[in-house]
Amino acid sequence: MKTVWIIDGAYLFNFGRSHAFDYLKLKNEIVRLNGGPIHESYFLNASADPLLEANGPFYTWLKSAAPKGPKFRVQLYRMKELHVNCPNCNHVFDRQVQQGVDVAIATLVIKLAVANVYDRLILAAGDGDFEDAIRYVKSELHKEVWLCGSEQNLSSDLQSYSDNVLWLENMSPAIDK
Repeated sequence: MKTVWIIDGAYLFNFGRSHAFDYLKLKNEIVRLNGGPIHESYFLNASADPLLEANGPFYTWLKSAAPKGPKFRVQLYRMKELHVNCPNCNHVFDRQVQQGVDVAIATLVIKLAVANVYDRLILAAGDGDFEDAIRYVKSELHKEVWLCGSEQNLSSDLQSYSDNVLWLENMSPAIDK
């Protein structure tokens, strides 16, 4: 069975704030739970300077093959500036937010399914916005869908379409740093 693993980098980053884990150990555990190799692995995220950061040490390591790294195909998108007015003092705060990552993930899920690149999708993301894409590949294209997520923030809408849920919390200590 050909398996593709697609990761929302911000989702795993947020999980990593409370649970220190190793991406290479996580991939090894996903391979074990999958019962065989992962055909393709994708890591999508946003950054302030995608061209510069794509060649930085972290993303270079993510792209590296085992045993050195987890061998992800990294796709980075530009962050956008968001201007937020404080309702109490009317001060304007600037912060950067992801732009285009969720759309890119949904597009990749569908594009690879239509091209018959995978029989099983493992999606490491928790956002219910992926429900339409998951419903389509599950119901119309008859692909198997597994989710990899946290008990704290994995959309129940996504869970309702999954064939299996790989709970990150249950993978400790296999993935812990």
